[in-house]
Amino acid sequence: MNSVHATTETVDRSLYPYRMKDLCEATGLPRQAIHFYIQEGLLPPGVKTGRNMAFYGEAHLERLKTIKRLQHERFLPLKAIKALLDDKSHHFDPVQWRFLADVKKSLKAELGDRDVAVETVDVGALAERLGVDLLDVEEAIEQGIVGVREEPDGRRVIAASDVWYFELWAEMRAIGFTRELGFTVADVAFYEEIVERLVARELELVSTRLASKLPPDKVAEMIERGLPVIHRVLMKSHLAKIQNFFASLG
Repeated sequence: MNSVHATTETVDRSLYPYRMKDLCEATGLPRQAIHFYIQEGLLPPGVKTGRNMAFYGEAHLERLKTIKRLQHERFLPLKAIKALLDDKSHHFDPVQWRFLADVKKSLKAELGDRDVAVETVDVGALAERLGVDLLDVEEAIEQGIVGVREEPDGRRVIAASDVWYFELWAEMRAIGFTRELGFTVADVAFYEEIVERLVARELELVSTRLASKLPPDKVAEMIERGLPVIHRVLMKSHLAKIQNFFASLG
C-alpha cells in the first residue's frame, strides 16, 4: 500500500473505493487523526491523485479499525500499536498470522482479550491514591508505557489493568529511587523495548515451528502452561547475571 501518484480516472476503484471522508465516516475518526497516523507510519498513504486527494482500500479501513480498537478501547499507546503492526508486517506471513488468530480463539480471556470491557481509572485520582507524583504518570504516558483516553467530561483515564505499573513504581520511589536523585520513568522505559522484542521473537518461534504441526487449540494450551515457566526463567536469569557481575568485582 505504498503511496502512488495517479489520476482520478486511472485509479482502480474496485481496489481503492474510499476517500478520506469515507474513512472518517466508517471509523468515527477525525481527518486530522488519520493524517497523523499516516505521518507516523501507522497507516500507509493512499493512492494520491492530487495534493489533497487520495483513494484508500479495504486494508486501510481494516487497519484504521485496528488502530482505533487498540488505542481507544484497549488503551495501547501509539508507540506500542506501531510496534505490533510492524511485527505483523515483518515477522509473519499471512498463513502464520491466520494461525496466530486461530490460537487466540482458544486462549483464556486474560491472554486472548476477547471483548472484555475495560475498566478505567482517573489519572489524577491514581496519582493521589498511590502517592506518586502526577508528573510520573504523565511521563509514563509520554514515554508510551501506558495509554490514556480523555473522557467527554474532560477527565483523563488509563486502563485499570495498567495500574500495576504505578503501584510498582511507587514501591521504587519508596525504596529511594527518587526524582531528587535523578530517577524518572524514562529511565525504565527501555524495559518496554526489551519485552517488545522478546514477545516478537517468541511469537515468531511459535508460528514458524508449530503452525504446520499442531492444531491451534493445542498451541494455545502450550502457551498458557509455558508462560509461567518462561517468567521464572527470566527472573532467575536476571538475578543470576546481577550476581555474576558483582562476583566478578572480587
